[in-house]
Amino acid sequence: MDDVARGGRGELAATFALAEVPGIGSARLRTLVAAFGSAGGALQAPHAAIAALPGFTRAAATAIRGCSLRRGDAILADLDRLGARAMLPDDPAFPPLLQEIPEPPAVLFVWGDVTLLSKPAAAMVGSRNHSPYGAEAARILAGGVARRAVVVSGMARGIDAIAHEAALDAGGASVGVLGNGFGVIYPAANRGLYERMIRAGCLVTELPPGERPHAGAFPRRNRLVSGLAGATVIIEAAVDSGALITADCALDQGRPVLAVPGPITSPTSLGCNKLIQQGAKPALSAADVLEELGLETLAAVRDAPSAAGPRPTPADLDPLQRGLWDALQPEPRHVDALVAVGAGDTSRVLTALTEMELRGLVVQRPGMVFAVA
Repeated sequence: MDDVARGGRGELAATFALAEVPGIGSARLRTLVAAFGSAGGALQAPHAAIAALPGFTRAAATAIRGCSLRRGDAILADLDRLGARAMLPDDPAFPPLLQEIPEPPAVLFVWGDVTLLSKPAAAMVGSRNHSPYGAEAARILAGGVARRAVVVSGMARGIDAIAHEAALDAGGASVGVLGNGFGVIYPAANRGLYERMIRAGCLVTELPPGERPHAGAFPRRNRLVSGLAGATVIIEAAVDSGALITADCALDQGRPVLAVPGPITSPTSLGCNKLIQQGAKPALSAADVLEELGLETLAAVRDAPSAAGPRPTPADLDPLQRGLWDALQPEPRHVDALVAVGAGDTSRVLTALTEMELRGLVVQRPGMVFAVA
């Protein structure tokens, strides 16, 4: 066991070897490291000393004493081949927010821009079987937030993938948390996104390279999604959606949860509407999310003195939205005055204003007064 003294790489290999022992999860691995000073020390510890630890049995001690560093070395070789790396909790680059959660990972595998893990971040998750409304809300919110913060999500099909893509399309950054090891692309449809995230963002997982996804990995992944973020936004979720597990993780971690409201007739909005009913902050614009991160909001930018003059008209507004935009340029207006712009069609005007508000183009003030953001 002299190889366990090979410096940082030796400790990494020892950590990987211990993590491969059946039944040794992150909590027991942390117990071993705390008891014997390092993973290498745990590999060399006497059988009786290991068996005496809380939660350990003689069988577990036998398995630990019998594990080989060769598996750890193989994982290191895989990481080198991929151009990825691993972090232990004492690594200066280990994400500070993950240090604060109830069950931080004992080892974190990272592939891409490591610096993103220490920047302000918001998690955005939602349904795999989303509606067009949910997809548009994800694009608007993720694109807006990405201008000031990192967007974190779970690399799943649906809202997760849309949030990642929108953040990168906006010129921002995104972190994807996997429920499998590097080198395994799941779902297969996300291959293009997977490669783009490695180039322009960052992928993280607590599973070693080559590890296939399994059902139990995804709830544990969800705690890392919320754990890497200062706030979690649920964009669209049915009552049984896995996205609500991420919301629960965020609440357990003491982090704020926001939800995008949706039609009461939409099954994929029932979970979000229920969260709001229970006290979650409605996410109506990127400014709502940035506010929870303590960042300057779009409203603050609006109110600050500026010599730049009026904001240019967005090119992709439809005719009704363009009319509302022009009407709001001189000064804020009550919704009744804006309904006149839409020829008295209250429903169409409110829908248009909601879409513009989600995009961060307008804000609603008390009393149903709207203004340019």
